[in-house]
Amino acid sequence: MEFRQGKIKDIPEIINIINEGKEALKLMGIDQWQDGYPNEETIRQDIDNKEAYVLKENGEVLAYGMLSFALEKTYEKIYEGEWLTNKEYATIHRTVVKKSGKGRGLSHILLGSMERICLEKNCHSIKVDTHRDNKIMQNTLLKNSYKYCGIIYLEDRSERLAYEKVFF
Repeated sequence: MEFRQGKIKDIPEIINIINEGKEALKLMGIDQWQDGYPNEETIRQDIDNKEAYVLKENGEVLAYGMLSFALEKTYEKIYEGEWLTNKEYATIHRTVVKKSGKGRGLSHILLGSMERICLEKNCHSIKVDTHRDNKIMQNTLLKNSYKYCGIIYLEDRSERLAYEKVFF
């Protein structure tokens, strides 16, 4: 298993995985990712910003995630709770696992790999948000020791459940 930064050549595989994720969310009746986001431009921007990461096996991209060390404007205010810390943090977005890779613990490997990058940068907090109906992501976060912190609102006023993990 190889974990590395995403490259332009990975975009077609990443988009295929994202489209699988969009379809899975749609079939579950979840309106997350049903408005054209994320798309190729989003992924290209992640790659240009050196925030794109892939998990590969036998030359095939099996999972994707975005890890950023930039502050999130939408995380400045949290409702019905509070963040665990008010220190420097990283943010994870757009995590997705290829359909054929489901059930293999790849999301755990992906999150753990991103946590190692944070530790290398002396960052000990990761914040992430997900759709209220996305129970799979919520369970993944809880299984990986992320704590539910409250509710945040995206720029379009969409509600998201906010989680944070603090580690050393």
